[in-house]
Amino acid sequence: MDNMGLGPEVKNKNFKEILVPNNTWYATNQFLLEVIFHNRMKSYECLTNDSSLASAVFVPSYIGLDISRFLWVNNLTVRDASGFELVNWLVEKSEWKKMWGRDHFLISGRISWDFRRQFDDLAYWGSKFRFLPQSMNMSMLAVEGSSWNNDYAIPYPTSFHPSMDNDVLQWQSKIRHQKREFLFTFTGAPRPENEDSIRGKIIEQCRRSRFCKFIDCSYGGEKCDDPVNVMKVFGNSVFSLQPSGDSYTRRSIFDSILAGCIPVFFHPGTAYSQYKWHLPKNRTKYSVYIPVKDVKEWKVDLEKVLLAIPEKEVIAMREEVIKVIPKIVYADPRSKLDNFEDAFDLALKGMLERIENVREIMRKGKDPSVGFADEDHYKYTFSDN
Repeated sequence: MDNMGLGPEVKNKNFKEILVPNNTWYATNQFLLEVIFHNRMKSYECLTNDSSLASAVFVPSYIGLDISRFLWVNNLTVRDASGFELVNWLVEKSEWKKMWGRDHFLISGRISWDFRRQFDDLAYWGSKFRFLPQSMNMSMLAVEGSSWNNDYAIPYPTSFHPSMDNDVLQWQSKIRHQKREFLFTFTGAPRPENEDSIRGKIIEQCRRSRFCKFIDCSYGGEKCDDPVNVMKVFGNSVFSLQPSGDSYTRRSIFDSILAGCIPVFFHPGTAYSQYKWHLPKNRTKYSVYIPVKDVKEWKVDLEKVLLAIPEKEVIAMREEVIKVIPKIVYADPRSKLDNFEDAFDLALKGMLERIENVREIMRKGKDPSVGFADEDHYKYTFSDN
């Protein structure tokens, strides 16, 4: 919780060659996004003290940190209690009645699926907060969106939190000229209990290749949450492999982009159908896609695929990745970038546009609930051609 949720500052002088500029790197916990976002919102220049004038209402409830206390509790009433308390409090407010909550949004440092338990059965994961009728009227920003279209994905927090434009430019310059010893890297742990996971095959190929660096994040492995180690590993690699883990997305996606490493995706739900406000629409400009329909029949040779990409294309992709960096980092809440829009700025802009579209529907006398919180079964699929 130090430094407005950024965590303890990384200060060791021996790290200067790896982490620059000074005073911009923190040991940031990914679940603290709610606190970071809230602290940025407190200094947002367009806040109003008159809620009747507000274009949108931000609900500063730390729902992800809250549900973390109860996800493993074998009592569904306890798991759901705080969600009921929140919506019951909100609906009594005059602000709610303006658009019946459709101008309200909240933030979660956990994935949206943690709030999408569809059945009252202990065999199912999470709380049912996002299925409460009042909650369905709100939008949620989370590190991973669900297949319901009132959930929106925004980047996981990394350890880099610039205070000024020059911090970004200095870091971009460093990684642009970085010498990269390895062709590709995978940081993560195997998922032997998941038969559909391709991690085992990826690790096997990585260990077999002299062009690959594998960082084992299993218990007792190397420090995969150490900012210095993470940036050192990704900064030494051209590509980073980003298979799905416990869910579609990973913080590692943004750590690798921050290091100027070109991500390799295996499922559209890992990035392409998620971070639409923050990543380029043309996925081939900044990433490599290797579709995996059936892991049991997967015969891709990663080394051959990546070696076959012309050097000119690799350089162009890396430059695109470097351009993306300001859009996927959260600036220090105690300051603001002048000429760059960061992850917070883009998330807020996207949410305000979403709410304005709903407001326009209401002006035309149409039903704002139509399509507002529908499930899109095809959100995580697209043609592999």
